[in-house]
Amino acid sequence: MTDETKLASGTRPKAIAAKTLITPHSVVHEPLLILEDGKVQQVTSLERDVLPEGTLYLPEATLSAGFFDVHVHGAGGRDVMEGTPEAIDTVARTLARYGTTQFLATTVTAGIDHTLHALESIANAIESAATERGAEILGVHLEGPFLSHEKRGVHNPELLEKPSIALFDRFQDAARGHIKLMTVAPELPDAEEMIAHASQQGVRISLGHSDAVARQARAGIAAGAVSATHTFNAMRGLTQREPGMLGVVLDTKDLYAELICDGIHTTPEAVRLWFRMKGEERAILITDGMAATGMPDGEYLLGDMNVQVKDGVAMYAGVLAGSVLTMDRAVANVQAFTGCGLNTAVRLASRNPKQMLHLPFDEAQASFNVFNGTGSRVGTILRGEVL
Repeated sequence: MTDETKLASGTRPKAIAAKTLITPHSVVHEPLLILEDGKVQQVTSLERDVLPEGTLYLPEATLSAGFFDVHVHGAGGRDVMEGTPEAIDTVARTLARYGTTQFLATTVTAGIDHTLHALESIANAIESAATERGAEILGVHLEGPFLSHEKRGVHNPELLEKPSIALFDRFQDAARGHIKLMTVAPELPDAEEMIAHASQQGVRISLGHSDAVARQARAGIAAGAVSATHTFNAMRGLTQREPGMLGVVLDTKDLYAELICDGIHTTPEAVRLWFRMKGEERAILITDGMAATGMPDGEYLLGDMNVQVKDGVAMYAGVLAGSVLTMDRAVANVQAFTGCGLNTAVRLASRNPKQMLHLPFDEAQASFNVFNGTGSRVGTILRGEVL
């Protein structure tokens, strides 16, 4: 039995005892988790005098599920669009250090051949499960090329494409069915047909990078869209006579909505409005992290763009270009900005994205974040191993 709150990297405890366990739908007090081969075999109540040999004893700690980031492009100096095993492995390992144990590898608008190659490489990484000490890739988030020129952000305007069922099918074939989420501007020609087609294939659609007026946004939802991409950013704003994309996103009760909670892309006032309107069940924290995540200021790739990062702000040609936000910081920020508790904050970064994607909760997987008695994250346990 280890009677301490510090985590020794590389250890694989046979059991973990803690003060609290946050599950997707409840809180377990004084849990004892029995582990074997990176899986949770049993969850019981803690009895301090009968702890099994090899127990990691964290008497003041709170355990939660690892974070799940559905919108992240890169980390550790690498970008998933590089399309190499080394780049994808580096991204996965870096994310895990900050508490993200699962993610969707997120593309950025590029040439069709470049995108096809990246999708094939990501599919290879998913199917080989090659990253032993990194976050698990659960699929692809295709962000681009079916985006609005007016709200493209840093996406290359010359490489944007009109919605096309045939082109989507090419992308999904290259990804071997691993595209799980796709951002689409619903006002574009043939967008509704493509949204409906992709939805029928099991792909979840997020409305974003869009200049849609309210009726066009509602049409996208009617066609099958279930979420919104980085709420407030790269979408038509709200006015009193034209609610626009933003008004529909905030007002539609059942629509999920991502948010980059870094104090840069969104102010605390915007975060509070988003949280008040979407609530504990539909709000989703993302990072939109790019290659500079976990790295010092400098120049880094986002797709084929050389992005300048200074004082933690990523810019390309005067426009925000993703972020260097980590999910543990997003969870801390949302608590500070809204006053919500840790239980709620971690669910915005773990439970809600799973629900949005209709993915099952693998509560047997021994991947956890560890928070100390003051609510600060102090470590990651990834598939039974302390990182």
